[in-house]
Amino acid sequence: MKPNIKKIEEELDNFRAVQYRMGEEGIDYCFESYSSFEEIEDEEFHKLRQEFLDSMKKIREYVDNKVEVLTEQVDDTTWGDY
Repeated sequence: MKPNIKKIEEELDNFRAVQYRMGEEGIDYCFESYSSFEEIEDEEFHKLRQEFLDSMKKIREYVDNKVEVLTEQVDDTTWGDY
């Protein structure tokens, strides 16, 4: 059975669009704000996209927490301890 060339071309166009957006908009904006790319019917793509979004959230939370903790440590330090 021959592959459906129209479907293959459509999938190629969709992935080229993702590739373009990642390059032009940045990968974080591309996946976080631009689109969820529902037109792409590829489970691995969506799994990796979600893992990327989850990792971005974790690193943002980690950095925010570190800034908060370190700021408190600096604020709690008396001038003589510098």
